[in-house]
Amino acid sequence: MIDNNLVRKIIEQALREDIGVGDLTSNLTIPESLNSRASIVVKENCILSGIDLVDLIFSTIDQHLKFRNKFENGSIINKNSEIAFLEGKTKSILIGERVALNFLQRMCGVATLTHKFVHVVSGTNAKITDTRKTTPGLRMLEKSAVVDGGGVNHRFGLDDMILIKDNHIKAIGGIKNAIEKIKSSLKEKNLKIPIEIETSTIEELEEVISIGGVNRIMLDNFSIDDMRTAVLMTKGKFELEASGGINLDNVRKIAETGVDYISIGALTHSYKSIDISLEILT
Repeated sequence: MIDNNLVRKIIEQALREDIGVGDLTSNLTIPESLNSRASIVVKENCILSGIDLVDLIFSTIDQHLKFRNKFENGSIINKNSEIAFLEGKTKSILIGERVALNFLQRMCGVATLTHKFVHVVSGTNAKITDTRKTTPGLRMLEKSAVVDGGGVNHRFGLDDMILIKDNHIKAIGGIKNAIEKIKSSLKEKNLKIPIEIETSTIEELEEVISIGGVNRIMLDNFSIDDMRTAVLMTKGKFELEASGGINLDNVRKIAETGVDYISIGALTHSYKSIDISLEILT
């Protein structure tokens, strides 16, 4: 899932943005020969994500820095826990501090929120999945954090799955036209690609069922009762994905309807960053 070349480009851009022509404060106060030991501490309970990225950030700045993580991604971290430590050139540690924490705090935030949803639906068959509502340029990292939190990834982009949404349906003149056009094009190109289609009413669901030819049906903003009806109507012949208006208060009831997936945009656009600090010890 992780493209190391892309990750390095993301890191290099972040470092250029933060460092500019140089760290003026450190250059004027910290001797070149000074070495330190630093600790990275989590100030609140969370799920860890991005610790390998932190290692890569500091090694990009100074390959001689010694970085040791005490936990792996996906670990449950208790408040005030040390998750990693660094040893080496003090300037190098200070230069990478903010960029490393920026990534780490956000990825832990995504993983922690995902874990909360996953925990609430535990014992059901529903899987918590993300969307494309991600920070531009950081989708790969945020979706990685979703996995660390126990969720699963929906499509990464427009090129790895077919998802016929309401605007496609309106543009092409209806559900039947959209499905038949997709099926015809795939047959012509001899391609086999999973197809999902969005529905917003029981009537639209009935039409999709009668036409067939899709793998998954999205139930967009369906009521709990309509989701239960959808599960009975489809009889396991299609994967069902609940979407729209989902929160920690209603996700359990949604999962108990029998849907297969619950997609939640909030995982990557409304998470709370975790409070994490880097502290020079010696």
